[in-house]
Amino acid sequence: MTKRTIKEVKRVLAQMTDLDDPRLVGLKADPRKGVQLAIQSTANRLHKHAKALAEFEARFKYERSFWHQGLQYVAGVDEVGRGPLAGPVVAAAVILPQDFDLVAVNDSKQLTPRIRAELAPKIQAQAISVGIGLVDNHGIDELNIYQATRVAMKQAVASLTPQPDEIIVDAMQIAVPIRQTRLIKGDAKSISVSAASIVAKVYRDHLMDEYAKQYPEYDFVHNAGYGTAKHLAALKALGPTPIHRMTFSPVDKFSKK
Repeated sequence: MTKRTIKEVKRVLAQMTDLDDPRLVGLKADPRKGVQLAIQSTANRLHKHAKALAEFEARFKYERSFWHQGLQYVAGVDEVGRGPLAGPVVAAAVILPQDFDLVAVNDSKQLTPRIRAELAPKIQAQAISVGIGLVDNHGIDELNIYQATRVAMKQAVASLTPQPDEIIVDAMQIAVPIRQTRLIKGDAKSISVSAASIVAKVYRDHLMDEYAKQYPEYDFVHNAGYGTAKHLAALKALGPTPIHRMTFSPVDKFSKK
């Protein structure tokens, strides 16, 4: 029987999804270095996938607990944009189905912008409901950032259809008459909050990219309103834009009013 080429072996290994695949036993006996390296690479890939899958399942802990209690609609809520000097604070609320299967969904801060941008529409396609809330810089200046964040979260939950039976929120209390579970670092512990963090981040980043076209000197496309050196230099030279938070330091210092 003709021995497979290394290229053919790699093709077979690429199809494997389990380290217990019987084809792996035969291939392990192949002494060629190229085959052994390909087997090791496949083992690393499958171990990494198994770890990601286990972590994904662990992030369903809270949702499954509520589903077992008969609470059908569980919403994860998260926000983005509390720290920037410009732009709005944005919240998202997401109700996921029990068969949600996007393994890559995790705390948005752990993901690259490209992965977040790929995942956001997939989350929206699988979700039972997605809600967005937003408070602009004027509302932030009027309310303070903490209260503005709560308002944005309330808006996000209010726009969900159906309304949730339970809310999992990242360390905040939302002013709605719905049971709530507050989690520190909830975006890393709950799959629904992870999904909400991605949707909120992508939504806000898109807004800041649009603002960057209006105010290119402030480099919003790269800093999303955070106080980078280039942003601060523009503030010092040009003063604040209409989307800056006037109650935030050092924006108030650079105001020309």
